[in-house]
Amino acid sequence: VIDLDTLETVETLDVGQRPRGLTLSRDNKLLYICASDSDTVQVMDLATRKIIKQLPSGADPEQFALHPNNKWLYISNEDDALVTVVDVDNEEVLAQIDVGVEPEGMGVSPDGKWAVNTSETTNMLHWIDTSTNQLVDNTLVDQRPRHVEFNKDSTLLWASSEIGGTVSVVDVEKREIIKTLNFKIKGVHPDKVQPVGIKLSSDGKYAFVALGPANHIAVVDAKTYEVLDYLLVGRRVWHMAFNIDESRLLTTNGVSGDVSVIDVDSLKVIKSIKVGRYPWGVVVAP
Repeated sequence: VIDLDTLETVETLDVGQRPRGLTLSRDNKLLYICASDSDTVQVMDLATRKIIKQLPSGADPEQFALHPNNKWLYISNEDDALVTVVDVDNEEVLAQIDVGVEPEGMGVSPDGKWAVNTSETTNMLHWIDTSTNQLVDNTLVDQRPRHVEFNKDSTLLWASSEIGGTVSVVDVEKREIIKTLNFKIKGVHPDKVQPVGIKLSSDGKYAFVALGPANHIAVVDAKTYEVLDYLLVGRRVWHMAFNIDESRLLTTNGVSGDVSVIDVDSLKVIKSIKVGRYPWGVVVAP
């Protein structure tokens, strides 16, 4: 737990084994935790910081996304090539959907119409109609897609391909790639440029891309798709989260065991915060 006023670690909470994805309920009262090696999604009451229940997540939950209705949680089950849909209120599995091999990334569109899963070995985005929980389409992307992020109006989907070294921008209506982004950092071998996490600023100005063992965040103009800068952070950067007013961006750096803090206005790294071993997911509560 990091205090964003002091930028210091203030508490460490015990959760399940190998926690990965994190997401908040829409009212910010509950924290959902993918306890991957415990084969469950845990639910923490943020007021008491206690685990209050375990959801039936399917095997090896990696990432998940909560539907705008605050009830349906879409969970990728890497070992079983499934997406599990859970009703978080009554703790029931609503559906299990067959997808590609090694599903990882998971996103739900802000308008609630689409859930999209990435399969690392099949190299596809799988489009699930949330009204029926049926798989209706697939989009081929570059090798080992890890993460997807919808823009605010649900018209575009950004998808990272770790081994391909690219980010695909996909037209949601057509489910077709309209732009492929490549990254080149002076002094960094191309094999180390492995995009994973993506965060889009809500004003539509920036896309931030975590480049894994390249140890940099790419800053992209979200309108022109031009790479504006590369920001050096900690080692093996995975995922990111904005603070509430989006003035700062936090990055989880798995190998160096820290969180970098980026000032969004100046696009400068202002602090490194030591946390536990292999930090992966991060969320910010009001």
